[in-house]
Parts: sequence; C-alpha cells; structure tokens
Amino acid sequence: MRQVFRILVLAVAIVAIGLVLAALPGRVTAEFGTVSVDFSTPVAVLALLALAVLTHLLLGLAHLPRRLARRIAQSRRRRGDLASTRALVALAAADPTSARREAGRARRLLGDTPQTLLLAAEAARLAGRDAEAAQALAALAGREDAAFLGLRGQLRQAIAKSDWKAANELAVLADEAYPGVPWLREDRTRLAIRAGDWTGAMRLAGDNRAKAALATAAAEAQTDPARALTLARQAWEADGALAPAALAYASRLRASGQDRRAERVIADTWAIRPHPDLAAFALAAATNPPDALPAARKLVAANPNHPESHLLLARAALAGGAIPEARREVQAAREAGLNQRRLFLLMAEIERMEGQSDAASAALRQAAEAEPDPAWRCTECHTPAAAWEAACPVCLTPASLACDGLAASPEIRGRTGGIGGAVRRILPAG
Repeated sequence: MRQVFRILVLAVAIVAIGLVLAALPGRVTAEFGTVSVDFSTPVAVLALLALAVLTHLLLGLAHLPRRLARRIAQSRRRRGDLASTRALVALAAADPTSARREAGRARRLLGDTPQTLLLAAEAARLAGRDAEAAQALAALAGREDAAFLGLRGQLRQAIAKSDWKAANELAVLADEAYPGVPWLREDRTRLAIRAGDWTGAMRLAGDNRAKAALATAAAEAQTDPARALTLARQAWEADGALAPAALAYASRLRASGQDRRAERVIADTWAIRPHPDLAAFALAAATNPPDALPAARKLVAANPNHPESHLLLARAALAGGAIPEARREVQAAREAGLNQRRLFLLMAEIERMEGQSDAASAALRQAAEAEPDPAWRCTECHTPAAAWEAACPVCLTPASLACDGLAASPEIRGRTGGIGGAVRRILPAG
C-alpha cells in the first residue's frame, strides 16, 4: 500500500512539474555563427534537463569499471574472510581436510597475506604435509611485516625434526625479528645447552644461579687455561654456594700455583653450603692420615656447627686414629639433625675399630633404616642424576640440579647469591 501511495505521489509531482513547465511564457534563441535556433521556454528547459541527465549517465559510465572492480574486490574479501573463518573453525575441530580446503580458498581469494599463509601452514601441519607447511612458512618468514610468525613455525619444525643446529639459527633470527620474548630466550638457552654451547647459553641466562651453572660447564669445556680460569671465577662469583663452581675455580687456581687462594675459595663456599666434594678437594693434599684432621679443622672453621662439618671432622679423626674425637663429632652430627645412612655407617666403623661388634651391628641396622645419603636431583622434573650437571639432561633446565640432603648453614640460609655478600660478612678480608 505504501509503495502504491509513493507511485501516485511521484506521478502527481511529475504532472505538476509538466504543467508548470508548459505554462512558462517566452522563447529561447540560440545562435551558432550564422545558425539561429529558436525554442519555446518549456522545450528549452526540457532540453537542459535532458543534457544534464545525459552528462550524468556519461560520467557514471566513466566510473563504472572502477566501481565494478571495487564491488568485485569487496565480494572477494567477503568470501575470503568467510573462508578464513571456516579454516579457523576446521583447525579448532582438528579437521585437516576442511582446514586445507578453506585455507587454500582464502589464499586464492585474499592472496598471500600473513593471515592466509599462517592458516595454510597450520592446515598443512595438521594434515601431516610438512613440505607444504614449510613452503608457506618460508613465504611468511620472507615478509618484513610478519617474519616472526614464519620463523616461529620453522623453529617448531626444526625442533620436531631434532635439527638442533637449524633450530638454534632460527631462534636467533626470531629473536632479532621480535626481541625480548621471554619464552624465546628460554628456548634459545635450551637449544644452546643441547648443542653444548655453554658460553652462548651463559649469555642468555636470566639469573645468577643459571649463569653460575652454565659458566661452570663452559669452564670445564674450555681448553684454554686462562679462559677456563676466567669462566670459573665468573661462575663462583655469580653463586658462591654452588659447590661445582667453587671446585672448578679452585682446581684451576691450584693448577696455576695459587694454592692459598684455592683453599680460600673452598672455605668460603663451605661457609655458605658445605658439600662432601668440597671436603674431598680440601683434604686431597693431606696424603698422610694424621694430616687430615688439621686440614679438616681449617676448612670447617668458618662453619663449625653444620652437620657436614661434624661429619667431616669425624672422618678425619677416624683416619688419624683419634677415635674418641671421631665419636664426639658423630654424636654432634646427630644432635645437629643428621640422620643419614653415611652417619650410621661411620658409627659402625668406629665401633668395629674399638672391637664393639654388637654395637657395630646395631649401627648397621640403623643405617638400613636411615634417611638416604645426599644425591643430585632436578628440582623441575625431579629426575635423579648420578653427578652434577649444569642443566638437567632430561628437561634441560639450567641450574636445576640440587643435592638432596644437604642444608645451608642456619645463620646464612637463603643468602646463596653472589659471593660478595654473606661470605664476606662471616670471613675476614685478606
């Protein structure tokens, strides 16, 4: 009904305009050189209207190709966006066939944009077409505006193929394309560890504990003595509580003839966190059993009340034949909280040397039921390790191996950062 009403109104308006034009008086004369044309006013007005309409039509025809091209592009864009959405839905549904089909359609309609290339790569990966995915990722990595997307995909492919050299190179390129990504820094660190590039991993480490562990490994792998000494010193200065770092530094100091400095390094670390390996290094020079006890006393002087200090003194006293002192130190270790297998085995040895067979047997039974001796274990994946390593061989986390069963000294527990803090508050300079 409204449409009919509109048509009637339009017809009435046209008729009214026609009547007004027909009623216009006068004439219009146009001269072109010697030619003169004479029109009535209504005809002249109609001619002008016709000319305006014709001009409008000609201008519209001139813009028609551009408008058609715009409409075709808009249609392609709508269909391409729809194909992209369908590809995303298929990827979410883990439907590789539909994902590849829709991603290919989006790529044909929209061209090789970052979005379509990424969709094509993910669809190909889901379908198990690695070569097709690699081609799309390479095209994506070649774009200046989205290189990181392609490099990340290529990095994932290299890791899946265990191509660690290529993965390390791609990680470096990805870091350059988008600097400061935390997970990428962690990946680069793990890749460097897997490749045995300890120095490179050390540069990427984010905290002192990781730097100390990686610098220790770098020192162990270094063939140049001077460079190895520098790396070992950096490791010990980064984490003075890390026994392997102290041992790496002290061993190189001893090799260079700096025995007193080496002993000081071991003593400083013992003051923070005693470890049996430190004792073995400190007592290595005491080739005669009677010399072991004075060397042990010198080592534990800065941390005499720690259970490890009592246990070390007991072993040294037993080796030197000072059985009463060995017994006192074992008892002191028990009172300090040590309840491990090695303590009761030492007690059994003391009883055996004194001819107390029954007491020795009782100590052995206690050893069977005691807590386990200290052992290295990853704090991240909880994998045990036979020996210390700079990174867990399973999860590749740097500085994650800790020695279960060894406690830090009570008076400085928690101060295990750089060596310049707690140690210098306990020991005099010099």
